[in-house]
Amino acid sequence: MAKKHTYRIVFHNQGKLYELYARSVGHGEMYGFVEVGDIIFGERTEMIVDPSEERLKSEFAGVKRTFVPIHAVVRIDEVDKEGTNKIHAVGEDGSNVAPFPVPMYTPGGDKGGS
Repeated sequence: MAKKHTYRIVFHNQGKLYELYARSVGHGEMYGFVEVGDIIFGERTEMIVDPSEERLKSEFAGVKRTFVPIHAVVRIDEVDKEGTNKIHAVGEDGSNVAPFPVPMYTPGGDKGGS
């Protein structure tokens, strides 16, 4: 039986840092995007409900795969077991992670003519 891969994807979205666990990650069909598919959510058998995971679950309800801009990705790790999906405020817990503030390409190119 083939081992199922599990990936942890950390990326910036709307001023927050998202941490998702998924079964598939790839370069995707759209240039400049990372394709994340089969997002893993914890079972509801636990007595404690994590509000950030519930928010992510409702945000990604019905989503087969999502495309994350490559410049928003902080890191992608292949892990042994899944964890809890989370949303962190940027700067929380003493972290100083911030997105790189330049576009991937310059629209219109160099029109100065040198």
